Order: sequence, then C-alpha cells, then structure tokens
Amino acid sequence: MKPIKISPSLLASDFAHLADAAGLCEEAGAEYLHIDIMDGHFVPNLTFGPDLVRAIRPYSKAIFDVHLMIDDPLFYLKAFADAGADLITFHTECGCDIPRCIDAVKACGCRVGLSVKPGTSINVLLPYLDRIDHVLIMTVEPGFGGQKLIPACLEKVCRLAGEIQRGGYAVDISVDGGIDLKTVTGASRAGANVLVAGSAVFRAENPALAVRTLRSLALAAQQEGANR
Repeated sequence: MKPIKISPSLLASDFAHLADAAGLCEEAGAEYLHIDIMDGHFVPNLTFGPDLVRAIRPYSKAIFDVHLMIDDPLFYLKAFADAGADLITFHTECGCDIPRCIDAVKACGCRVGLSVKPGTSINVLLPYLDRIDHVLIMTVEPGFGGQKLIPACLEKVCRLAGEIQRGGYAVDISVDGGIDLKTVTGASRAGANVLVAGSAVFRAENPALAVRTLRSLALAAQQEGANR
C-alpha cells in the first residue's frame, strides 16, 4: 500500500496570512501543501503566481504540490520550478503537447503529475503512467473551493488504482474537491493515497487535529480496501 499523504489546499486559507498558512501545514504534520494556480481562462477564477510560491517557500518544508489549471503550462513550468515547486501537475484538457510537458517538468527537476476534470475519462492518462509520478483526479469542477465531492468520480479513482496496480507503476493517486471527514473514507477506499483538503483543514478549529483525523480515517479505509 502506498503511504497516505495529506495535502492542505492553500485556496481555502486566509489570503491575508498565506505565509502563516504554509507554516501551519508543516506544523500540523501535512506532507504536502497544495497550491492551485488558475489563469481565469482554463477555469473561471484567478489565484496565485510564481512570486507567491517563492514568497511562502521559506515558511514550509512541506512538498509544494503545484496544480496548474492554466491554458499554457509549458510557458510557466520553469518559473514555478524556480519558485520552489516540488511537484507540478497540469491538465490533460489544456491542449498542450503532453509528452513535451512531461519532459519539461522533469527537466526542471520536479516530479510530474497529470490531472483530469470530472468529465474526462482516465483513458487519456493510461499511455503516460510509466512516465509520471502522480495523477490528480478532480472530484469537483475546478475553479472554486468549498464544493461537494461528485461521488461518480470515485469510480474513476477505483479503476485507475486497478490499472496502476496491474502495471506495477509507482504513481500516487490524488483526489481534489470536497474532501473532508465524511468523504475521505470513500476516497481512500477507492484507491487515493494523496488527499487534498482545503476547508476541512484551514477552516477547522484545530487544523493539526483535522490533519491527524483525515490521515487516521484514510489509513483505516485503505486497509479496509486492501482486505477486500
């Protein structure tokens, strides 16, 4: 079984205190910090850029999990890598040359991930599983935080987990959207081992407790799934 990793989403934090939010994730024991990059074109929202990533990098040793929801990821890859990204994920739907972008992320010294929206089949991911480190399954329509998880997306997670296991690929499966104390069990049971959680962490009374509880629930569900 792959290790469970919690990735609090900066999108749900207090934007007036982003450096504090970055530090809080590490203090809470989260392995990753999920940073959503939106350009207002690929998705209907604007968020952060490389300068923001660079500004908060000194405040956390967590893995910076940079999720590019933009039209032209190739143009910005080096900027985000230089700013401190450890893992860069881009969307199959953005229209880019996927193999070229994969190679470019690796050339920047970062781990590489591919993401799909709820309406996109995982079939588009299968040719690249031997070349990437991470798959991000969107469990809401991307663009805004605080949405409810779309249950049908977990079927995609389950199928993808089977493909990864059969092929022996060293690929993490991440889910992003509506992950909280109620939904994390189903996501982990389906096969996700990286859990992106925004409101469930940053809007909790005790974020550290929220991270520990999410991990505990995910581990229990993962074990349950393995015993089936």
